[in-house]
Amino acid sequence: MLDILMAGGWAMLPILAASAVALAIILERYWTLRRKAVLPDGLGDQVRAWARSRSLDPQHLATLAAGSPLGELLAGALAVRNRPREIIKERIEDTGRHVVHRLERYLNALGTIALIAPLLGLLGTVIGLIRMFMAVMVNGAGDPTKMAGGIGEALVCTASGLVVAIPAYVFHRYFRARVADYVVAMEKQAGALLDELAVHAEPARAPAVARGAR
Repeated sequence: MLDILMAGGWAMLPILAASAVALAIILERYWTLRRKAVLPDGLGDQVRAWARSRSLDPQHLATLAAGSPLGELLAGALAVRNRPREIIKERIEDTGRHVVHRLERYLNALGTIALIAPLLGLLGTVIGLIRMFMAVMVNGAGDPTKMAGGIGEALVCTASGLVVAIPAYVFHRYFRARVADYVVAMEKQAGALLDELAVHAEPARAPAVARGAR
């Protein structure tokens, strides 16, 4: 295997570097985007129970926000739970943008690797073919070993670029789809919490409205 990689020439170096970066991103995102790490089971129900009991304090909210992306989103809504519904909704949207940005971290880099890896392989292919034709110009077509070396370098680079690009592209699409599913689930939980806060805010406003009517 090492001999095959070395046959690809210096163009293999950026391909190997890209493969190492892609592997690191895939492993990191796979661990970070586990469902129980993003959407802990029962957290939405637990937070709505806290909202009903009004047993919340700044330290409680800080712990909730640090626990998971969903917790951060719900904590952002609870931090302004005594404000009008429009303010709470704006806070959820603002917090959600930051949460989604972190969920998509490194995915652009993974997509870039999926795009440039075949181009790096193509570059190595072109270089190998140039070497082959230069060898033909110097030694003539009578030495097949010179031509075989250039063709081998071209094929190794092409294959290596595709071997890196295909898994990178597959995992890039997979992680994008997983983040999209998480976003839908978090929107659902945030909407349920927003309705819960609105229901419990009405009794608090009712006396004030009654006094104003008198």
